[in-house]
Amino acid sequence: MSGLVTAKVMGAREWSMLIALSVLWGGSFFFVGIAVKALPPLTIVALRVTLAAAALLVFIRFLGLSLPRRREVWLALFGMGLLNNLIPFSLIVWGQTHIASGLASILNATTPLFSVVVTHWLTDDEKMTANRLAGVLIGFLGVAAMIGPAALGGVGSNVLAQLAVLAAALSYSLAGVFARRFKRMGVAPLLTATGQVSASSLMLVPLALVVDHPWTLSWPGLEVWGALIGIALISTALAYVLFFRILEMAGVTNLMLVTFLIPVSAILLGAAFLGEQLEPKHFLGMALIALGLAAIDGRLLGLLRRSLTGRNPGQQECA
Repeated sequence: MSGLVTAKVMGAREWSMLIALSVLWGGSFFFVGIAVKALPPLTIVALRVTLAAAALLVFIRFLGLSLPRRREVWLALFGMGLLNNLIPFSLIVWGQTHIASGLASILNATTPLFSVVVTHWLTDDEKMTANRLAGVLIGFLGVAAMIGPAALGGVGSNVLAQLAVLAAALSYSLAGVFARRFKRMGVAPLLTATGQVSASSLMLVPLALVVDHPWTLSWPGLEVWGALIGIALISTALAYVLFFRILEMAGVTNLMLVTFLIPVSAILLGAAFLGEQLEPKHFLGMALIALGLAAIDGRLLGLLRRSLTGRNPGQQECA
């Protein structure tokens, strides 16, 4: 379509980083599933970002780095913490107390759908294309197929919890667009990640203290502490360093494709380390996700189109 600007094409490095991010985030639903049995949602989210912030602050100090001090940067970091941590983390954790994690992950996989629309309207360089929209829809079907129809058994009940997870997906897509400003401000991905979770901690800890009164709760067991440390260090601290790096290199819409890969990572990790059985629906889902990602990437379809039309790759296509 005339006037549309295509989003950035990812190379092998960007795809590898996206897959790594999906593995790091793939464990978050598992960790949350353990933690919600013993702790209320806001306390989990507050501990998640606080532990992640502490780890990243120690790490940047070890590297001899320090957080930026400019007022406009910290205003942006608090905005990012709100859109990318406080709102979606709280909504998803609360949603998982009322709906199954499988359904939650399907609803979370709508993030790229929201991103295609949000980036089309709010950016000049990541406009919607037919290939991209078709690929996102195919990828979403792949996630639904992989998790299976049983996960949809709760659709129609606990509507507020489902809407909460959908709102979290929308918040993630808005956060992706909002985060583009850090590159313009000259803030490195590691410092952006550290500043974001630090700002989130300053917002969430007081909120959790007021709402949950955590000092009245029973002391969590080792399993819960293990889940909290895992979600903080693996699924938050390390994951957000990758998140901002991929965003800087590949753009918002490409970054949000990670939500399609998270179920794939979770299922393959379960098969590799927990002895879980791969079923035909898993292979069908992975095939659909691969097809969707190929459509979004565009290069494979372009090569196929040129081979069918007999056009040399170096030839100019007619307008």
